[in-house]
Amino acid sequence: MPSGGRLPERYDGGSSANLADILERVLDKGVVIAGDIRINLLDIELLTIKLRLIVASVDKAKEMGIDWWETDPALSSNARRTELSEENERLRQRVAGLEQRNPERLEGERHER
Repeated sequence: MPSGGRLPERYDGGSSANLADILERVLDKGVVIAGDIRINLLDIELLTIKLRLIVASVDKAKEMGIDWWETDPALSSNARRTELSEENERLRQRVAGLEQRNPERLEGERHER
């Protein structure tokens, strides 16, 4: 605490920009933060962690060619439906292939039920 028991004066820095303006600028332009962490022991690399952080609006990210959230099933219900549809189609093709290879066995199983 400064001498005299007073709180420091608020810093205005000569700018009229508030937090919303700053956030809008950051999202509009985008910010990239990158860093690598490497752990070596006797010149043997034990661990490498690459960190990449991009802060941008969705529109700016798409403009930069970044749209992974649209195809990630954990983040997009449309991607989840697409993934399930593709898996179902693959399974149908496998079943059809198995049925063509051994139709008499399949008929035998149907009559047992």
